[in-house]
Amino acid sequence: MVLVIFLGTLFLGLAIGIPVAYALMLCAVVLMSWMGLFNPQIISQQMVTGANSFTLLAIPFFLLAGELMNAGGLSKRIVDFAVACVGHIRGGLGIVAVIAAVVMASLSGSAAADSAALAAILIPMMREAGYNVPRAAGLMAAGGVIAPVIPPSIAFIIFGVAANVSITALFMGGIVPGLMMAISLIVAWLIVARRENVKPLPRRSGKERLLATVRAGWALVMPVIILGGIRFGIFTPTEAAVIAAVYALFVGMFIYRELKVSDLYQVLLNAAKTTSIVLFLVAAALVTSWLITRANIPAEITRFLAPVIENPKLLMLVIVLLVLVVGTVLDLAPTILILVPVLMPVIHAAGIDPVYFGIIFVMTTCVGLLTPPVGVVLNVVSGVARVPLGQVIWGVLPFLAAQVCVLFVLIAFPELVLVPLQWLR
Repeated sequence: MVLVIFLGTLFLGLAIGIPVAYALMLCAVVLMSWMGLFNPQIISQQMVTGANSFTLLAIPFFLLAGELMNAGGLSKRIVDFAVACVGHIRGGLGIVAVIAAVVMASLSGSAAADSAALAAILIPMMREAGYNVPRAAGLMAAGGVIAPVIPPSIAFIIFGVAANVSITALFMGGIVPGLMMAISLIVAWLIVARRENVKPLPRRSGKERLLATVRAGWALVMPVIILGGIRFGIFTPTEAAVIAAVYALFVGMFIYRELKVSDLYQVLLNAAKTTSIVLFLVAAALVTSWLITRANIPAEITRFLAPVIENPKLLMLVIVLLVLVVGTVLDLAPTILILVPVLMPVIHAAGIDPVYFGIIFVMTTCVGLLTPPVGVVLNVVSGVARVPLGQVIWGVLPFLAAQVCVLFVLIAFPELVLVPLQWLR
């Protein structure tokens, strides 16, 4: 009955248009009333306690790093570097988009920011070259959702806090799956774009390629510093976020000189707005998470999934399908914060590695960013590229299918995640 009350309140709140954070707080109030625990002071205390986390400090700094990266010219130079390397290949601009998406993912960890930057830079070039623009916009969206999988990842930070799992291990474990997502996009792009009558870019000379590499060098070194520092224990993920923000600020202002002092107010304001939305959502969700534990809802879910607990692969498949359905109506962060506290006891009961589960779960929520009607990344790319949303949805379908295939491969062969994870831990 408690599970029915929880789900009924949540979906009713979302159905009538209540923002997700307030819908979660409504769930908390209803659950507390049902359990005879209602006390407004408990809600406020749990919200403050939930948001008062050193680990969560990584979120505002990584968001700030992403804003500084885009404003400071790092994103543009990464794209120029990729264009110099493969832009002359037939269909090369699509490959450029995926390569740039991977490099930018290792800098910011924000799907929306990376997708917007890619679309703003590459869509005009692809339109001029004669590419199918809706398909190109779909590729930008699919490339952008690699960002929460390849470290540093804001999604992994939220999952680590919600599930009490090592964020460093999640970061290291996300590298191979993220690269697999990128490879699947390149394969899908080469298949669907092979018949397009496009004009390849001129082949760059060796000197031009070297110059593009040197110009992008400061941006390309950044992920090495972040991931190397985390891997070898030089700094924590939270400290890495601060270093990323300071590094992006220094390079944008003093090396590339595209970031002006007058730009900082808007950059800080954008990062602060996004941070306030994310952390308020986290605080509200952690109140609900505490009540979910008090109401023993995980035990009910465990009993419901008992028939498949003995088969970890089948259990993972059921969970992935569930998350894909939920992802059509919820954004990445609320999906993690609502489902993870409920599912983690089931994962432990089934003997599944929590880091492996976290990687698959986050990948699935990322795919949900590409599914209508919510499809946050689709809406971002549609607005930036000035392509109707319906056309972007059709354009993204081949790449959505490619990433779902990667998910199913990783469920069927978990060692593809677990073996590299053992090497990187």
